[in-house]
Amino acid sequence: MDVLEIWSALIWPLLKLTMFISLGLLVGQLIEALNWTRVVAAGVSPLLRLGRLSDIAGASFSLAFFSGISANSMLADAYEQGRISRRELIMSNLFNSLPTYFLHLPSVFFILVPLIGAAAGVYLGLTIGSAMLRTVFILLFSRFFLPPPIERCVSCRLDEKGPVSFKDAIKRTVQRFKKRILRVLSITVPIYVCFFLLNRWGAFRAVEEFMAQNLGWLSWLSPQAVSVVVFQMAAEFSAGAAAAGALLSAGSLSQKEVVLALLVGNILSSPMRAVRHQFPYYAGIFKPALAAKLIFWNQGLRVISLIFVGAVYSVLS
Repeated sequence: MDVLEIWSALIWPLLKLTMFISLGLLVGQLIEALNWTRVVAAGVSPLLRLGRLSDIAGASFSLAFFSGISANSMLADAYEQGRISRRELIMSNLFNSLPTYFLHLPSVFFILVPLIGAAAGVYLGLTIGSAMLRTVFILLFSRFFLPPPIERCVSCRLDEKGPVSFKDAIKRTVQRFKKRILRVLSITVPIYVCFFLLNRWGAFRAVEEFMAQNLGWLSWLSPQAVSVVVFQMAAEFSAGAAAAGALLSAGSLSQKEVVLALLVGNILSSPMRAVRHQFPYYAGIFKPALAAKLIFWNQGLRVISLIFVGAVYSVLS
């Protein structure tokens, strides 16, 4: 590796990650210091009441439309301070899957539409449906397994201390940020470097290629559709979309086959990429063991919901 490659592949991405984590911590802690959580959560209050979730969960949900790091930082701080339980932390993190999906939707949209045309609408509709299905499931699950909301108004308890001046809020935010950022970086940086080296040595590619070479159970897909799945797993999502677009234009694949192939590729490739890309910063915000559990539940629920909507589409289309 030369100096330029180390800079472009390791140091610069790590600096950007550090910057986004720092901004996320600052935003989340400032909102809490100013006792604005109830205000930020107001737009989703009906959902909070349905799921018996606290205003911290609602504020995190609203922030997740703009920054997943800010949303998770708010949840981690509330959990570490004992203001939400471990169960609510997990439920709230899963609840954020819908805004997190919409956060990345524009980039996916502008990749797919030029490549596969109308099939993009079907594919995105199914993935949006799966995200909404997950949200409904989490709300119903949390309603039965969390205590009544009257016990859980975090900002109500904070308001008992009286209003906080902006100057005091800034001071409190800076104090918390200094303590938190050191711990975050002490975990995130080593894990990020470790994952960079594993990727450099081909560990992740070897796993993805092994999975791509053992797809005999996908015999219900045509060989052309399986090739789309292989491209999506061995390279990137855009590579699978490009292959699907070429085969669709040539008439080798129907719209239904393209949609199902992209869904299967998404299901098989996403968990590994989530570990590779999410775990370094998740482990900095949460403790590593908890970070691994959150990623496991997120990806497990995501895979189940995608399989469900894909099966329904396959039967009904």
